Amino acid sequence: MKTRIESDSLGPVEVPSGAYWGAQTQRAVENFPVSGQRFPRRFLQALGLIKWAAAVENEARGDLAPELARAIVEAAEEVISGERDADFPLDVFQTGSGTSTNMNANEVISNRAIELLGGEVGSKKPVHPNDHVNMGQSSNDVIPTATHLAALLAIEDDLVPALRRLHASLARKAEETAGFVKTGRTHLMDAAPVTLGQELSGYAAQIEHGIRRVESTKARLAELALGGTAVGTGLNASPGWAASLIARIAARTKLPLVEAPNHFEAQGGRDACVEASSALRTVAVSLMKIANDLRWLGSGPRAGLAEIQLPSLQPGSSIMPGKVNPVIPEMCRQVAAQVMGNDVAVGVGGALGDFELNVMIPVITHNLLSSMGLLANACRLLADRCVDGIVVNEERLQRDAERNLQVGAALNTVVGYDRAGEIVKQAVQSDRSIREVAEEAGILPADRLAEILDPRKLTRGGNL
Repeated sequence: MKTRIESDSLGPVEVPSGAYWGAQTQRAVENFPVSGQRFPRRFLQALGLIKWAAAVENEARGDLAPELARAIVEAAEEVISGERDADFPLDVFQTGSGTSTNMNANEVISNRAIELLGGEVGSKKPVHPNDHVNMGQSSNDVIPTATHLAALLAIEDDLVPALRRLHASLARKAEETAGFVKTGRTHLMDAAPVTLGQELSGYAAQIEHGIRRVESTKARLAELALGGTAVGTGLNASPGWAASLIARIAARTKLPLVEAPNHFEAQGGRDACVEASSALRTVAVSLMKIANDLRWLGSGPRAGLAEIQLPSLQPGSSIMPGKVNPVIPEMCRQVAAQVMGNDVAVGVGGALGDFELNVMIPVITHNLLSSMGLLANACRLLADRCVDGIVVNEERLQRDAERNLQVGAALNTVVGYDRAGEIVKQAVQSDRSIREVAEEAGILPADRLAEILDPRKLTRGGNL
């Protein structure tokens, strides 16, 4: 492999000749061959936005020559769009401040800007990665800012739209199935009747609450650390610089971004990320419950509940012909489990902030953004490839509803709990319906019993 020589404060480094990164990135490539996992697209987009806004602001203040600013802006735009993603080779598991990745961005943008200006890549002339691209910044405020910004972009553009898609699918299916009476279940045992629509409406409400939980975290994520530089004091950052830069990003992204009112909290703690991850964990718990219920409801087709039929998407066995499994709900349960695990890592990372800087930022960022991406994809697939295609097994629902022993609860107000219990026992022992046993006992006229024990009426609650 052909190389070129670049240098940093530790001396010369061989860098692949075709790479846009420089010496500090190359050292990190060699130091951290850990997982092969890189920062996701949203994070690189956020980094590019920060470097873009800094160049624009520094030019506006007269601190950066216009020709250098224009070249940096063009190079940063390539990072924002994803054109430079291959030039970010660093592992997530690296220096805890994310300094290596901030320098990766600085070097890539510097070298690309040098190229645009007709200079020699790797020369640091006329665009220096620290003096020009990183002007007014520190890794210690850039990386926390990029994390918050990436999370907000993921929430707005990926996660919430996916949650709304799933909510709409569940709500629509709940409305479609509002007239189908079925046996309710508690403790996995038969319980009083409900409608399938009522059951599905509960799932829709869970997702609706999840959307609110996720969106409630945006106010804290919108507080950005930029302006604090190394330790929160703002060393080497001009007064008002960060607020103006953040306003530029806010105008471009349409996000309600603000400079953090306390830079020591913004750099020393990662509480906003922990809060957001907690909301994601709650959404994952909801997803796990919904997916598991759908698996149960569609189990069978002959020896299970078989109250609904889930879409048949692929063969389910290498040995049993015709077997079809609930693959989308199973995928959702695995995603939910992963998100719950990610939340543990985020919580541990947030707790390990040391004085003026948390040095678990890369793993926090990785897990937070990973959870958002996983949940967004899983929710869309659950809506598109499962919930939308649910078919009701009306015959099975009606048969089981008519034989449901727990309609006997409606007799409590007529003959009392104890007498109603005796009727239920007799029905079990004789394998008859509650109505048949109650009619034989003569507790009420047949037409009145039929009215009281009508499963559809029982789904509406109240005394009959």
